[in-house]
Amino acid sequence: MPLFAMRKETSPGAPPAVRLIEVDEAHDGQRLDNFLFRLCKGVPKSHIYKAIRDGQVRVNKGRISVDHRLNVGDKVRIPPLRLPAPGAPRTVPAAEFPVVFEDDALLVVDKPAGIAVHGGSGVAFGVIERLRAARPGAPMLELAHRLDRETSGLLMVAKTRKALLALHEMQREGGGTKRYYALVCGDWLNDRQHIKLPLSKWATASGERRVRVDRDAGQFAHTIVTLQRRYGNYSLVEAELRTGRTHQIRVHLAANGFPIAGDDKYGSDAVRAALARQGFARMFLHAHQLILPHPLSGDMLDLRAPLPAACTALLDSLEPL
Repeated sequence: MPLFAMRKETSPGAPPAVRLIEVDEAHDGQRLDNFLFRLCKGVPKSHIYKAIRDGQVRVNKGRISVDHRLNVGDKVRIPPLRLPAPGAPRTVPAAEFPVVFEDDALLVVDKPAGIAVHGGSGVAFGVIERLRAARPGAPMLELAHRLDRETSGLLMVAKTRKALLALHEMQREGGGTKRYYALVCGDWLNDRQHIKLPLSKWATASGERRVRVDRDAGQFAHTIVTLQRRYGNYSLVEAELRTGRTHQIRVHLAANGFPIAGDDKYGSDAVRAALARQGFARMFLHAHQLILPHPLSGDMLDLRAPLPAACTALLDSLEPL
């Protein structure tokens, strides 16, 4: 049985045409953009987003936003979307990012929100591919850790094999300190709180990667949360990672009843929509501080990245308590 009920609006053998696809139970509740990424494999994500913004993609004949959640029975109109020519070389646009620290062994950049750290899972290219394109003479550029696409802030890139191995070992042993700012929904209760909840990965019916608290089979995870300021219905907190599990801060905060504002996986759709109407269309999570020994010299580094302008503008619009 096919995953989707599909009908083409032109006869067989015609050029690529509009498709009407009915959402089945396996994709109930999935975001529109993620639904299209899986269905239109190979099509650049920028083309898909443009088609949604231009109203070429419609749900039940109406224009819709990229983060709309689909329901069983919805009919999705998909316009012709061109695939790259078979065998055509993939062009990666070169890009540099704000440099916080750099020497012969280590590069630390301030990653913007909305850019994946690497290609894969429907993403043609990410920060690391764009850095390599911008620095064709660099003998090596490898990610030393990862940030979620919608998380901004400090990202470490190793420039030598020795530095990469040292950074990986340091993180496995719990060395160094990573601190993040997060705006959470609700009035955070404690000035300082240790969250120790085991986490395990799972996948939705549509294949999206998720993480949940799993007291039976989860991996140990430890986050220290410190209140920074209250803003009525929101609170600005600092989260310090003592372990480095996937989506750790996001799931720990949500499990305590304080999801991150703008989080599309573990947060509130209503809050995200309200913030988007204010012009804030991202998750409020920012890696603002790294304290670690240099992977080769051992000298202590204290690296910081200020909150992006979009985050500070949102805080300025809220009433502090």
